[in-house]
Amino acid sequence: MASNKNQHYVPQCYLKNFSVDASKASICLYNMDRKKVVKVAPIKNQCSKNYFYGEDLELEKALQPIEGHFSAMVRTIEKPSYVLNDKDQAFLKHFWLLQYLRTEAASRRNVELSEGMHQFTGVTELKLGIKDAVQHSMRSFSEIKHVVSDLKVCLVKNNTHTDFITSDDPAVLTNRWHLLDKRAELQSFGLSSAGCLLFLPLSPKILMVAYDNDVYSIPHKNGWVRIKNPSDIDSFNYLQALNCQANLYAHRVDIEIYFKHVHKQVENIKPERRHKIIYAILNEEQNGTKIFKVIDSPETKEHTEALMHCQPIYVAPPTWPRIIKWRPKGFVTTNDTGIGFIRLPRVQEMDTKGFYKLRIR
Repeated sequence: MASNKNQHYVPQCYLKNFSVDASKASICLYNMDRKKVVKVAPIKNQCSKNYFYGEDLELEKALQPIEGHFSAMVRTIEKPSYVLNDKDQAFLKHFWLLQYLRTEAASRRNVELSEGMHQFTGVTELKLGIKDAVQHSMRSFSEIKHVVSDLKVCLVKNNTHTDFITSDDPAVLTNRWHLLDKRAELQSFGLSSAGCLLFLPLSPKILMVAYDNDVYSIPHKNGWVRIKNPSDIDSFNYLQALNCQANLYAHRVDIEIYFKHVHKQVENIKPERRHKIIYAILNEEQNGTKIFKVIDSPETKEHTEALMHCQPIYVAPPTWPRIIKWRPKGFVTTNDTGIGFIRLPRVQEMDTKGFYKLRIR
């Protein structure tokens, strides 16, 4: 189906910035599974307020001021004289995180992880429904919002005829360094990782970028980067297509050819699944050291000990935005363990010894 009001969690305050008709609150939609364009799709059908909040009025009340402030902020940002300040940087990062946590992808990951735990342990109470997963994910917002506090923010002004598009999962997390550097190819990455990149289109002409300043350099003035080359806009749009669940959105109805172009560029690299679950069982114990063996799937026989890890699946886009440059003498930090490559502020917060700086180039 092109839309399902119980499938997506994009707030109306966000999608209205991409409306093709503000008075009718509609949007142009492209469904990637069916390769079909719906030129005028009601925005309300792409949102799922009741499903998202459920009966939790406390959660609803907590989110309403954030969503209301976002709409006002975008109007302020669109003013010609706007200068990005620290307060707005912090809010934009938190709004990005809010969208990242409320998506179907995050919820499905939690559901499938709980299902895997149920298969391993047989404990029915560990199974998590999608509705509970959404609200559990959202409740973690206040606990983890500090994780993105050290990232730098800039705004991208689109001065081309090609618009930014968005999707049913618009808050993109990626990591150029991790995806390109062979030293990181056996590691996963997340919000605390060195080389972290966050993207969120705010309107067809404005996009937010949050980035690890120890790895990347984005030259800007008053918080703004201006783009005149349409190929750079394509690079941001490829990331939306790779990240989306099913639907891409735009505010123009004459965009069908462009939608199909973007889809074609990512069609062969877009993962079928957003994450994989890795299972390992205790194989042997030598001199007090436990050795686990990775298996393909949970087995029916009992095990004394088992480990399970949910690993997101990320791929590099066909091209990266050229405004994102490598920082001279840039670095990541590591302690050569499975924790991977972590940003320095996160290491300092952990107060853990053994980490050292590793040059990125």
